Amino acid sequence: MSRKRNRFESCGPVQTTHSDSCQYFDFFQKPVEIFVFIDPLCAECWSLDPILKKLTMQYGRFFTIQPIISSKLDSLNLEAQKKPEDLKRDWERTAKRTGMSCDGDLWVENPISSPWVASLAIKAAGLQGKRAGRIFLRRLQEAAFLYKQNVSDESVIVECAEEVGLDIEEFKDDLYSVSARKALQCDLKLTREMDVDTFPSLVFFNQADDNEDGIKISGLHSYHIYVLVLKEILQRNPLPSANLPLEEFLSFYKIVGTYEIAFVYDWTLEKAEREMMKLQLRRKVRKIPAKHGNFWKYIK
Repeated sequence: MSRKRNRFESCGPVQTTHSDSCQYFDFFQKPVEIFVFIDPLCAECWSLDPILKKLTMQYGRFFTIQPIISSKLDSLNLEAQKKPEDLKRDWERTAKRTGMSCDGDLWVENPISSPWVASLAIKAAGLQGKRAGRIFLRRLQEAAFLYKQNVSDESVIVECAEEVGLDIEEFKDDLYSVSARKALQCDLKLTREMDVDTFPSLVFFNQADDNEDGIKISGLHSYHIYVLVLKEILQRNPLPSANLPLEEFLSFYKIVGTYEIAFVYDWTLEKAEREMMKLQLRRKVRKIPAKHGNFWKYIK
């Protein structure tokens, strides 16, 4: 990027969200901050999740993640009304290309009527804590991409909030509140100021120097590209951390796809499926069949 980081702090204080493995690597100030610009209903943004999981597993000790909820809401609303078959084809093509299952039949059978409500709900959840917002985001995406639920329906949104353990009364109060709206507007403003027009996009910053240029990666890329950028920002070539034991990984993320497991652990899909079947026999996980591959829910 050609712009300096201090140009992008005009919305007031922005909370920094630790990467998902923060419980393992939260004992020192991490040198890199990654702004992750996502449209929660974009299939390519959904397909970024395995990459972020693997990056966090191997290099999470070096960075924090700041999710930014962004989308071309007016465009998506128009497409949802006029071109459900096009949206279905886009989702199906993305699922086949990336390996991350998403069911495009949603747009024909149960279309999302007001995408902005889903984005607002994510910001409302985030008012209960950074981790709460991140977990709710993933659950909302699962509801849309796996279960074909209309995540602009308030009953579906509240059900997702209940499943991730949010304070429901507080969440309902916050859903259409000024605070949630301001938080979403701040994310959208940040998106414009960083000249982000492709989702997903990641912007890497060195936290030691607020005036240093960030590096922006627009679109979805191969894993090694993100590793190279991280190493460039760090100006060093650190070794990746060892992978977590599979059950610990599953316990942390709760619901993961066979493809995600294979990607993170560098396994074939067949090996990942076999390992999950073993855990299913031990009643450690429950299989969630999906249109383009299985997902698995960890059982406590």
